[in-house]
Amino acid sequence: MSEIVTIERRAAVEHLLQNRDDMLVVCGLGSSTYDVYAAGDHHANFYLWGAMGGAVMIGLGLAIAEPDRQVMVITGDGEALMGIGALATVAAQKPNNLSIVVLDNGHFGETGMQKSHTSHGVDLAEIATGCGFVGCQTIYDYDVLDAFTNKPNDPTGPRLAVVKITTDNPPRALPNVDGIYVKTRLRQWLGHQPC
Repeated sequence: MSEIVTIERRAAVEHLLQNRDDMLVVCGLGSSTYDVYAAGDHHANFYLWGAMGGAVMIGLGLAIAEPDRQVMVITGDGEALMGIGALATVAAQKPNNLSIVVLDNGHFGETGMQKSHTSHGVDLAEIATGCGFVGCQTIYDYDVLDAFTNKPNDPTGPRLAVVKITTDNPPRALPNVDGIYVKTRLRQWLGHQPC
């Protein structure tokens, strides 16, 4: 018996970021970027644009470079599928300050809502578990989503949540996606010199 999906995409992101403090947030291409921006622009947001499949690896790099900060990657199922090998690398590195959230509506939202692999049975949480993640879960309701958000990271390594969302399509909220601007803003917020 399959679970009923009731979580709306933008509301899910608002729940994830409601108590973010100084957490670094890397957004995947497209909808997750729109939703993170709609939840409130922040200097610690890294809006990925034009590099589909790279969000998890950027999150890993930040988690390694900033071990005392929490890092969350918020991405979609299509972007996560394109960079699936990144899960193995993250599991091998075991950063305990990294959370990966995959917003999974089972469709490629940026290219016309074609069904993605997850609509055909591919289970991203099981793949992550197979790679060596210890804290994986699939979330179908807001209470479990809030529990994930408010739970501290696992000291033994990264965690991953696949959040099953509806196929709603709220209006786009487009941040500044100039790569140099986004990079420089984050570096300055972290106290580094621009390069």
